[in-house]
Amino acid sequence: MRLKNRVAIITGGGAGIGKAVAERFASEGAQVVVAEIDARNGESTADAIKAAGGEALFVRTDVSQENEVKAMVNATLERYGRIDILFNNAAIIVFGRDTRAHELTTEVWDRTLAVNLTGYWLCAKHVIPTMLKQGRGVIINVASPTGMLGFQNITAYSASKGGTFGLTRAMAADYAPHNIRVNAIVPGTMDTPMNAEELSDERMRECYIKMAPAGRLGTADDVSGLAVFLASDDSDYCVGWIYTVDGGLTAV
Repeated sequence: MRLKNRVAIITGGGAGIGKAVAERFASEGAQVVVAEIDARNGESTADAIKAAGGEALFVRTDVSQENEVKAMVNATLERYGRIDILFNNAAIIVFGRDTRAHELTTEVWDRTLAVNLTGYWLCAKHVIPTMLKQGRGVIINVASPTGMLGFQNITAYSASKGGTFGLTRAMAADYAPHNIRVNAIVPGTMDTPMNAEELSDERMRECYIKMAPAGRLGTADDVSGLAVFLASDDSDYCVGWIYTVDGGLTAV
């Protein structure tokens, strides 16, 4: 077990990539905190982990609200006494309303950035002091190809994910001397609940499949193995980099 006795916070752990990573971390021996805004989904993930013999705690959390992030971190420390891994994953995309810059509403822009970028920073802000005291820690940020390449009609989401790269590298530079490793994972088009609305259109689904040289959509399980690697001592010299899980989308 590569994560035995380590405490991992998974934001957005109620569905999709977050759920798969939470369950995989638990199977590798981690004690998992599921930080999720949807109580039903969050409880479901925690219950599944416990049913499989693992240890989990669900804490309802809106990562865009600093008081809720602080409460989640405090609950983690109260239960487990330490924080070894933060998997920053909670994110939103507002299909149909996230559009070209001049057509985008301030409401959609603000909410998207608040969850997808400010939320990552807030979670890091409140776990890093504990990691500094421990003398070690791992932070993994989930980014997106939309932050690397130009995609149409998702301005706010693309901006938030572009910001994730800058946040990742800035934190990596600041905290690597303290044995806190920060990296980012870039999933491609994933067949997960967040994309369900977009992928329900068969024409769009086929379009996304053709964009990836691998010839298929990604799954949440495609990400979980890399996440375990980056969270474990196997990646002890991996700092500040971007790891793609996109079927070759950004390679061609």
